[in-house]
Amino acid sequence: MSDTETPPDQIEGAPHPRATPRLVGQDGAEAQFLDAWNTGKLHHAWLLTGPRGVGKATLAWRIARFLLATPDPEAGGMFAAPPPVSLDISPDHPVAHRIAAGSDGALRSVIRTVNPDTKRMRKQIVVDDIRALGGFFQMSAADGGRRVVIIDDADEMNANAANALLKMLEEPPQRATLLLVSHRPSGLLPTIRSRCRTLRLGTLTAAQMTEALAQSGVDIQGDSGALAELSSGSVGGALRLSLLGGLGIYAELVALAGSLPQMDRARALQLAEAAAQRGAEDKLALLFSLINLLLARLARTGATGMAPPIAAAPGETEMLVRLSPTPAQGRIWADLAQEVSARAAHGLAVNLDPAALVLDTLLKISSHAPR
Repeated sequence: MSDTETPPDQIEGAPHPRATPRLVGQDGAEAQFLDAWNTGKLHHAWLLTGPRGVGKATLAWRIARFLLATPDPEAGGMFAAPPPVSLDISPDHPVAHRIAAGSDGALRSVIRTVNPDTKRMRKQIVVDDIRALGGFFQMSAADGGRRVVIIDDADEMNANAANALLKMLEEPPQRATLLLVSHRPSGLLPTIRSRCRTLRLGTLTAAQMTEALAQSGVDIQGDSGALAELSSGSVGGALRLSLLGGLGIYAELVALAGSLPQMDRARALQLAEAAAQRGAEDKLALLFSLINLLLARLARTGATGMAPPIAAAPGETEMLVRLSPTPAQGRIWADLAQEVSARAAHGLAVNLDPAALVLDTLLKISSHAPR
């Protein structure tokens, strides 16, 4: 990975999770970890789960700083400090400085790595990435201090890597804590899940989302309420939408849907060509996720008889009600969402022309609109 390339555990244009000053909206998960620490029941492995972008990686880095900067509960005896009530560690603490600089020898972060043969980023965490932890534990064991490993994300481990990690969980190194970030824990080996204690993080409220976006340091483009609605309470999702112009893309999709059943083909072609430009791979992926989201909102409107309470684009409420007036039509949109998602995944996998794939998808949606 080059010095200018965004690492796989960071959203391009947003701060790295280790640099996020505060975790918003996850007090419950933090309290559970602190209770385990204060009662002397610290587990050797923790599985941090929940929707993508709600702060799991940020929590992992907060826990890592806390573990490496906080004396053990029994240290100091009757003169020990009172039990901590927060995971906060002063940014002036030496551990905080070392972690910010990526130079703390007691902490290891496991992410996807570059394949030395192809010089390209791997799509999975491979067994060598996990086996390297053996050397880390051996070298760092001499000082008797605590050691922390963050795996972000554990869902990306291939089978061999997962089995190598399982062996470590079965015989955990002394004074080592493993933090596994997982967006889809059901895909992990059951034996891995059973050897971890789970901390589940939830989605953020609109107020929490506004607070989290404000502290991100990113120049937010668009209405925070619309970002919260389209990202389903995920800060990471909202940042991605803002940085890639997602609100504008969704507004264009809504405008196109508003022209149904006679879709504005020139406008549809313009959207398809914009998403197919060289270097626009992230926007192409975002476009298809927003198409799926639009179809899901249409399906929900038909099923419930009402549009979502918050419109994410001008004219959306009227469009949703008009195009999905009945539960039967809602079912048509739901079925189409599954078909479109599968077609898009296949088309991208076999490198179909992106513009043709987008245009075909939009025309497919047009053909299912009520006449």
